[in-house]
This record gives sequence, C-alpha cells and structure tokens, in this order.
Amino acid sequence: MNAWKVYELGDYREVLKWEECDQPKPEGSEALIKVKAIGLNFPDILGIAGKHQSKTELPYIPGQEGAGEVIEVGPDCEYKVGDRLMTMGKGAFAEYWVAKKETTFKVPDGMTDVDAAAFQMIYQTSYFGLRIRADLQPGEVLLVHAGAGGVGTAAIQLGKIMGATVIATAGSDVKLDICRQCGADHVINYEKDDIVQSVKDLTDGKGADVIYDPVGGDVFDKSSKCINWNGRIVIVGFTSGRIAEIKTNRILLKNMSVTGLFWGAYRIHQPHLIREAQEVLYDYYAAGDLKPVIYNNYPLKELPDALDAISTRASYGKVVLTP
Repeated sequence: MNAWKVYELGDYREVLKWEECDQPKPEGSEALIKVKAIGLNFPDILGIAGKHQSKTELPYIPGQEGAGEVIEVGPDCEYKVGDRLMTMGKGAFAEYWVAKKETTFKVPDGMTDVDAAAFQMIYQTSYFGLRIRADLQPGEVLLVHAGAGGVGTAAIQLGKIMGATVIATAGSDVKLDICRQCGADHVINYEKDDIVQSVKDLTDGKGADVIYDPVGGDVFDKSSKCINWNGRIVIVGFTSGRIAEIKTNRILLKNMSVTGLFWGAYRIHQPHLIREAQEVLYDYYAAGDLKPVIYNNYPLKELPDALDAISTRASYGKVVLTP
C-alpha cells in the first residue's frame, strides 16, 4: 500500500515521505479497513512537528481520523467484512488502516464516508466541552472562538441544540458567514471589532456564560474580561501558539471556572462516556441537527497542500482527504 510516513519530527513539508509500505494485519479485536476518507485536524501538524502533548515513536504514519470499509478482521473482532467504520488513532494517512476497538464505531446508515471521516473528533470534543465540562444550560450565552474552524462549527451547532444563544468569532466575512450557516445568533470579526466590548454590548454588559476557546493567547486574555458572573471558560487548545496565563484574583472576583478539555484522555480514563456521547451525536445527525462543514476534499497524495490550508488558516470547517 501507499502511505505518508515520518522518520523525523519537523515541518510537514520537509519530513513527510510518500512511499510504499507493508499492508498492516489485524490482530485480536482489530479490523483492517480500506480507507475511504480521512479527516485532517490541527493536532496532525503539531504531532508531525513533535509539539503535541501525545508523543509517538518514530517512524510512524501520521493521521488520526478516518473512515473506511472492513476487508479483514482479527479473531476476536466484533465487526465483519463489509462493515463501514469510523475510527481514530495513528496511521490514517494511508490506503489501509487497522481500526482498534476502543476508538472505532460503525458508520450509521445515511452518513457519507466524508461526513464519517470528519465527524468523531470535532463533535466528540465539542460535546464533551459544552455538556460535560461546562454543563451548558438552555438560555445561557455561549461564546465560540474560531467559530468557523472544525471544533468551532461543531460547538456552534451543538450550542444551538442545547438551547444557548451563540456568539461566534471569526476573522473574515467568509468565515463569519460559515458561523451564521451553522446557527450562530451573533458574529464578531476579531480582525475589526473589539471582542470584549462586542460581547458586553450583546449581553447587556453581563458577558458570556460559557466561552469555548481553542485559540488561547490573546483570545483567552480577552475572554477573561467578557465572562459573566459564574461563567465557565473551556480551554480546548492553543492554535494561537501562546499558552495564556490568568491572575487568580480575576477567577475569584468573577466567581468563574476555567476548565480544561483533553478529550483524548477520556479514552483512557472514562471510555464509556465516549460511547454514550457517540450515540447522542448519531441521533443529532440523523435528525439533521449536525452536519460537518467541509472546506475541501483533497487526494491523499496532496496531503501537504491540505495541511497548508489548515496551517495558513485559509480553511474553515474540516479538510478531508480521499485515497
């Protein structure tokens, strides 16, 4: 099979190698899938550069998320040849991939391969952030930063399902339109508008009850100034490149909570919550309330170009590859 492989960590343009590799074999409860579509995520870039919190032994095939059809199973596998699966792990940037039981789900009828490849990480992350970490309630105000990104579009859609008034930030008119299409009630162009003042104007001076922040840096600093009394800031990531800090007296005075979300760790500590969440998300999808926003679908051999779209912030929603 053909796959992208990394022998040393660094800039993806320099270290990714397209080459022929041995096709993997499923063992135990594993299933071997013929990959139909692959979802790209910002952590893919961090992992290849060696900057992600989860480290991988070299050499390896990167890529964390995808969907495909089962062509072979291990002796203890619950799936059968012909089943359609979505899965996560390492090794997605390839024509064939071993799906491990703990991170794999059957693709429901009516869901396309592209939607399946783009589904698990963004919706699971945003669901855990809003429901489990922030306990978002109907009638509350949710502020979603980077609203046109993958987890941002998912958070907007889920926020509306949960009954919140959603304010989304983005940096261009095109991305603001994406936020509106996902259901945002209000949008703020962070390149032109004062986020803090805009949020206060939209909330009669109170601020947002829940702030979903995959950006960090200056954006987090501003979030701490437009959070409501008893508000909750959910730290999802640091796409800005700077890990922000906060004075504890600000937490005290606003009676606020600053909570972290490392969704991948739930696979180790509370995997049953992931399976429960997946069923809820499938119901939302079947009802038409969730739909991944796809920026572009690239051939697998054009992976560096696809990663460029993410790293330059040209993309919105999800970037997908198809072998």
